[in-house]
Amino acid sequence: MKQLQGTGIAIITPFKKNKDIDFDALERIINRSVDNGVDYIVSLGTTGEAATQSATEKEEVINFTKKIVNQRVPIVVGIGGNNTSEVVKNVERFESDGITAILSVVPFYNKPQQEGIFQHYKCISEASPLPIIAYNVPGRTGVNMAADTTLRLANECKNVVAVKEASGNLTQITHILKNCPKDFMVISGDDNLTFPMIMLGAAGVISVVAQALPKTFSTMVRLALSGNYEEARSLHFKTFDFTEALFSDGSPAGVKAALHSVGICENELRLPLVPVNPNVYQRIASMMQTLQI
Repeated sequence: MKQLQGTGIAIITPFKKNKDIDFDALERIINRSVDNGVDYIVSLGTTGEAATQSATEKEEVINFTKKIVNQRVPIVVGIGGNNTSEVVKNVERFESDGITAILSVVPFYNKPQQEGIFQHYKCISEASPLPIIAYNVPGRTGVNMAADTTLRLANECKNVVAVKEASGNLTQITHILKNCPKDFMVISGDDNLTFPMIMLGAAGVISVVAQALPKTFSTMVRLALSGNYEEARSLHFKTFDFTEALFSDGSPAGVKAALHSVGICENELRLPLVPVNPNVYQRIASMMQTLQI
């Protein structure tokens, strides 16, 4: 899974003013990302607003993404949920040609015990023709996948090849990195923790901010992975405040505001999500102009 080292982008799904998917904007975003050094694309994750798309729309987004990427970089697709049997069916039905891995979030809302989380991923792993990246994001799911559960998955479910860690808990992350098998990847799910996580041994990031600043952020990750910490730290500090601004009034509203401010897509989301407030928009737009120079 070395092809998933470096910078992956959790790509948005751009919408038109009538809320239809804007495929022209999606093409611009994909090409801009790939042309500026991003290592892989993650489609239909949380940032892609997959929760508000129909099965037909998801299929259209995946097929279009494969067409535009045209094998230039790997593609990861989000398939998750809080009904294990339904997730398994979706994984089994999924057309896996041209896809490198599946990103699957810890079950949300149900608040399963650790054993339930393990059994959930075990079922998905056994059904999937592709490697699985588990996604731990307790701020969204309402439950944390403990380090011991992640390590159990790494050791007992060989098809679970990585974890996207967005717990924000460096102690937990360090425990995983210290004890996981050598071929198991820990991927940052928190842009502003990516630099310190790489210093601890993480393989890279699935990023939101890299969608706005693909060249700057992917360069930072590449430098950090090569051990050039001084230059990487400089770029980390350069993007730190901007990253906080992107998440200050919800995500992906922040990154959509950033992309809209430079004419890449409309500033449209599907309910229950709404755009950032005008003050945050102006702050993001101003920082985007400065960082683009």
